Amino acid sequence: MYTLLIKQFIRSRITVGALLLLFVLGLVSILIGNQFLAQQEQRIAQVTEHQRAHRERNVAAHDEMGLLLYYLKFALISPPDRLSALSIGQRDVNPGIQSVTIRTLEGQKYDTDLTNPVQLHAGNLDLGFVILYLFPLVIIAFTFNIFSEDHETGTWKAIAVQARSAVRFLLARLFVRALFVYGLLLALLLTAAAIVSIPWNEAFLGFVVLSILYTAFWFALAFWLALFKKSSGFNVLTLLAVWVVLTILLPASVNNLVATLHPVPEALSTLLKQRDGYHKKWDEDKQVTLARFYAQYPQLEKYGMPEETFSWGWYYAMQQQGDEAARADSQALREKMRRRDETSRAFARVIPTLHTQLYYNDLAQTSLTDYMRLLDSATVFHEQTRLYFYPRIFENAPVKSEDWQRWTPAYLSPRQTVHWAPLALPLVAIILLLLGGTWIRSRKLYFGE
Repeated sequence: MYTLLIKQFIRSRITVGALLLLFVLGLVSILIGNQFLAQQEQRIAQVTEHQRAHRERNVAAHDEMGLLLYYLKFALISPPDRLSALSIGQRDVNPGIQSVTIRTLEGQKYDTDLTNPVQLHAGNLDLGFVILYLFPLVIIAFTFNIFSEDHETGTWKAIAVQARSAVRFLLARLFVRALFVYGLLLALLLTAAAIVSIPWNEAFLGFVVLSILYTAFWFALAFWLALFKKSSGFNVLTLLAVWVVLTILLPASVNNLVATLHPVPEALSTLLKQRDGYHKKWDEDKQVTLARFYAQYPQLEKYGMPEETFSWGWYYAMQQQGDEAARADSQALREKMRRRDETSRAFARVIPTLHTQLYYNDLAQTSLTDYMRLLDSATVFHEQTRLYFYPRIFENAPVKSEDWQRWTPAYLSPRQTVHWAPLALPLVAIILLLLGGTWIRSRKLYFGE
């Protein structure tokens, strides 16, 4: 029976054409993702070389430690995971590199690359997009008439009489379609692993499992709807409406709702307070500024109050006070970004498309969580760097006394990305719910109700 069903399925040129088109689109998305990953790695190499040349040029040009550190930049890099080629996520908007001086940090945190806004609006085609948006359309095209076609042509009664079980016959049809779709999915994943050189680790396994579950959801949904004995036109329109709701309407609505629930006016006020907190110090008594600075860093109090009209120690104390003035708003901004992410994930538990997208980005380390982690690490990195140089600035240490060769870019270590229960359970629960509904409908179909 399966041989006949397979021959019947692939006999249609439209079926073969759809599978070939989907494979070509998947292959193109893999190549685009690989190119994007290569650009990210090239940018890291350029930043590394630029920091070396920038450091050597400025060390040769300046004799004052304070003046030199006004210009020197220190890079913190979050290297892209190989899996990010399959799910670019926030990497095309938010940078994976933080290059900062030891001056005020808040004004430097959100600097990003100059990017064509038209390209950002269109987004990048990656394999995650193909699986999320295009695979369901092919599944709809293959399954919308799995039962209704025979019912409309009048052949269903003959099939029901000859087959041992009408439901098993429909399941066999569904299995054949799933066989080709899953074969194509695994072929694309294997091709991606080969082209992008993705290691066979737990994160890649999570990506595969998530893709399989997401595809199973659409097959379960289509089969459940098919057993309602509606016309082919009704089935295809309903499935397409569900596709629009799940892939476009609900994610956009959640995004707008999250933005409304957690507005971030602190995004502007943080920058303004940081600037005012620094610039107003020019008109403030130096001793007041340094007293606040020493209260925060008592280990530096031994350097006392400089008598000069201008000193680099006082200047960097002003810079630090600018960050201090914006600290409350900066923390509030960070907290609201965290709440936005948590709220989105809460809604995603019942929206398979949004859930899959978020966890694709999690596995590839291209999510909002990863960007916030980079910003938090940049804050710690900036604090450690300036605390190292503060004593040398106050002592006006000779520039040549420092081993500048060791100041190469710092790298952020990867995080654990696979948490199996939250990754799989929402999709498994929805699939089981659909299978339960399918079983109920199949009993009615079997008994002729």
